[in-house]
Amino acid sequence: MTATTEPQPVQLAAEGVPRGPRLLTGTVLRLLSVEFTSMMSFYLLLAVVPLFAADRGIGEAGAGLSTGVMMFASVIGEIGTPSVAARWGYPPLLIAGLALLGAPSLLLPAADGLTTVLAISVVRGLGFAVVVVSTGAVAPLVIPARRRGEGLGVFGFVATVPAVLALPLGVWLVEHAGYLAASAAAAFPALVAIVAVRSLPNAVDDAEQPAGMLSAMRRQPLLLRTTLMFATTAVAGGVVVAFLPTAVSVSVAVPGLFLQAAASTVARWLGGKHIDRHGAARLVVPALAVTAAGMSASAATGSAPIVLAGMVVFGAGFGLAQAATLNAMLERVRPAQYGAVSAAWNAAFDLGWGAGAMGIGVVVMYAGYPVAFATTAALIVAALTLGSRGGLRPDRDR
Repeated sequence: MTATTEPQPVQLAAEGVPRGPRLLTGTVLRLLSVEFTSMMSFYLLLAVVPLFAADRGIGEAGAGLSTGVMMFASVIGEIGTPSVAARWGYPPLLIAGLALLGAPSLLLPAADGLTTVLAISVVRGLGFAVVVVSTGAVAPLVIPARRRGEGLGVFGFVATVPAVLALPLGVWLVEHAGYLAASAAAAFPALVAIVAVRSLPNAVDDAEQPAGMLSAMRRQPLLLRTTLMFATTAVAGGVVVAFLPTAVSVSVAVPGLFLQAAASTVARWLGGKHIDRHGAARLVVPALAVTAAGMSASAATGSAPIVLAGMVVFGAGFGLAQAATLNAMLERVRPAQYGAVSAAWNAAFDLGWGAGAMGIGVVVMYAGYPVAFATTAALIVAALTLGSRGGLRPDRDR
């Protein structure tokens, strides 16, 4: 079944004001439900697997390794998913991804050593990668074209909520009902979501095969530049989550993390609405500049008001950067390349996040938190130069 990318006709409201096509169609709601349930499955065990490893005597190194190998497997899966979709199509691939994400969760309570825990983490990481790339490829097609920026902002919001709900819920389930209950709770939503996939469209017409991520990058250097620009903001996201709680007091870190998350979510949605009217390309550089400004302010770790204000500014910039970079990349390509864009964007997020937590950690060790935060801001400023190389025009490379 093939989806059309043409917008529905604009209707006139009774008062004569133009009204765009309906955003939350049945197909969009089904895809949103798949995204929500798969993210719940992912986040429910994100903190539980390291806890399980520690409780079974595998050690802190094993606990950290379980998360590391899962994210590494996710990046590998994100890179390879568009090429596999050329043979299978995205709906069957999405079903496979949901199964890989959900079913291995049931095996965790029986794991008897580090090798088994890591194997479960790798399989779930691959499943997660397939799901996020597949939903990212189908979403731009089922969202009305006139409201794509706003629609992708809604998808971003739906992807954020499970992190808030499921991370603490997984730990709570372990404490009150045990690992079997937590594992079953993680498996259930991903496996149930398979039912909603049946009626989703393929990402492209059968006559036009999906493009692989690496080949799309080679053909269109602008995609690579935009991906690198977004990756620098993801580095900053990893730095904030990893080091703000230890850089400042708990009374500052907790509201700071909440403020940046809230600002990011709101800015991504509002940015999407702006993009629908004015396009994404012109928003990329300002978004990075705002992100860098917020990161710079957060370097003043001795001043709680400045740090909190910096987190609001950083969150707003990060949310705008997510909306602007993803939409700018989509504006440059045909539907056959939506999967490649989704893969590149998600891989940039994961790699940047991990690089921020690990790479900037070295700066923290030798120079302290203020220098580390300032260095991160400088990295984003340096990435701004990529926006002036060849421009970020939204015309497609045919």
